[in-house]
Amino acid sequence: MMTMETRASSSATLATFGAGCFWGVEETFHAVPGVLDAVSGYEGGMTEHPNYEDVCTDRTGHAEVVQVMFDPVVVSYEKLLETFWANHDPTQHNRQGPDVGTQYRSVIFTHSDDQRRLAEASKTALEKSGKWKSPIVTQIEPAQTFYRAEDYHQRYLEKRGLGSCHV
Repeated sequence: MMTMETRASSSATLATFGAGCFWGVEETFHAVPGVLDAVSGYEGGMTEHPNYEDVCTDRTGHAEVVQVMFDPVVVSYEKLLETFWANHDPTQHNRQGPDVGTQYRSVIFTHSDDQRRLAEASKTALEKSGKWKSPIVTQIEPAQTFYRAEDYHQRYLEKRGLGSCHV
């Protein structure tokens, strides 16, 4: 008999989102039913094996991202996209709130043609909705090499009993 755990492990899929500081993004995705794991890291730059200090120089080209492993039997990629759009301001260029720099850009790294198509369709629908008065600047790019952030960044807010980054 196939259990939910077996199905989850055999159908687990990756999604990667950058929406500002990865601490809050990671916390948000951990709370979504069907998300098996959410890991903070760096993606989209030209430096191999960057660390936090490298990325913070704003010279590596990496974004702070969260790589989400999810069970598509339980949660759809479309639901993850809804979560992404609802939890940051996609009109802020290279920043989120007080965090400024290319590492805080709004970006979706897609792992398949289907993800790319769905991400582009969701962005278009959001643009047409009129929810945002400014243009949406979110980039949609093919997934690149993901570099896991240092251990102290993983589940950062949870370890500190915090639910969000900013007041």
